[in-house]
Amino acid sequence: MRISFQHAISVLTFSAIVNAAPLASQAPVYVPEDASARYHPLPSLREQADEQQEWLRLRLTRVLPALMAEYDVDMWILSMREYGEDPVFRAIASPTTFAARRRSIYVFTRQDDGTLERLALGGTSQGGMFEAFRSTRPAPTQPTAELVGNEQWNLLREVVEDRNPGNIVLNIDPVWAFSDGLGAGEAEALLEALGNEYSARVKREPRLAMNYISLRLPEMMPRYRKIEESVHALISEAFSNSVITPGVTTTDDVVWWMRQKLRDLGYTTWFQTSVNVQREGSLPSAPGVGGSTVIQPGDLLWTDFGLIAMNLHTDTQHLGYVLREGETDAPNGLKQCLSNSNRLQDILLAHMKPGLTGNEVLANTLAQMRSEGIDGTVYTHPIGDHGHGAGPLIGRWDAQEGVPVRGDAVMLPNVWHSIELQTTTPIPEWDGKPASCRQEEEAYLAEDGGRHWVYRRQSRFHLVW
Repeated sequence: MRISFQHAISVLTFSAIVNAAPLASQAPVYVPEDASARYHPLPSLREQADEQQEWLRLRLTRVLPALMAEYDVDMWILSMREYGEDPVFRAIASPTTFAARRRSIYVFTRQDDGTLERLALGGTSQGGMFEAFRSTRPAPTQPTAELVGNEQWNLLREVVEDRNPGNIVLNIDPVWAFSDGLGAGEAEALLEALGNEYSARVKREPRLAMNYISLRLPEMMPRYRKIEESVHALISEAFSNSVITPGVTTTDDVVWWMRQKLRDLGYTTWFQTSVNVQREGSLPSAPGVGGSTVIQPGDLLWTDFGLIAMNLHTDTQHLGYVLREGETDAPNGLKQCLSNSNRLQDILLAHMKPGLTGNEVLANTLAQMRSEGIDGTVYTHPIGDHGHGAGPLIGRWDAQEGVPVRGDAVMLPNVWHSIELQTTTPIPEWDGKPASCRQEEEAYLAEDGGRHWVYRRQSRFHLVW
């Protein structure tokens, strides 16, 4: 069953979820040539775990109860097996839990006072976030030390019978991967355990899983901002003479320097880093196409780079320029291309208003872009627990007319977005041949509806001498 997201949500409800003041805007000023962007080493693993555990507590006690009330969900059941985890798993599990335990069943039941009963039928309590529940009924045989097989399904049936929910949400959805985490075999066994009476009470509510994953806590932002600053510092160093020697260094050399530096800082990545070049008369090849290239003076450099730290994902695209002999800056035509890309970022952010759908934001942005004479493409996505995160898509590179269903999700405050786009501009210094200035930078919709860069955005080229 497909759910229409257009005008299907009260945005005001979400403005009250996080109970925190709006974060201050970051000035969108970028000076890549200096050392203003710094590396921020992560704290010890123990300190990271403590910080992440507090985020988990806040999500389960602040965010999830509000969502279940908003969507009138009485009970939410998540069932998964080891290595077949639901996409929600990372958002309900402690940082010291790396996989489901044989079978883990989590049951959330909304109480009269608005709080949630949180039960784990198998697995652990996730550091006290769940009650590791056992039967309260007399058993004909002694239960095993750990719930297994039919013991879990029998206990689930008991829990459901005792609480008698008016409706039950399961994660089954044909469109949203984030809301479709119940495996086919798990669904068969679970529905059999529920029986006909309670199976008839199952309803589809994909917004529950999707928005629980997508909504960000303000308490996450200080850490995320430091991670983003580290991203800027790493790209700035990669696109400099400390890494690149024109005529010698290849694009693959830069890729693997970035990957190694990332690892040395204690981070990891969620996709292979891309670095390529544009030269007069040739637009860039697709990532991963064309092989390694020796970097030369006059090259327009580009990277697509994403890291993971403390289960927070980034996705960044920056541009650099390799100076020719006698040059002290990029050609004016290329600077205009970058300026056009910055302008499209401004236009997009101005239209990213809570309550609008991703498709509405896209249409409004492209209309203004064209009215200003800019040739560009918008393909922006949410980010957070996942790189291509839960929430509304604002275009795809190959779907500028709108994205069916996934573009109809509503913009919410407290969601992070990767502002991904490009503008194509004729370059006089290239005899009028075009360049594509592709940029990607993290921004967020604040509690008050304001739109801000997480750290800042690139407005000047990284320069290689």
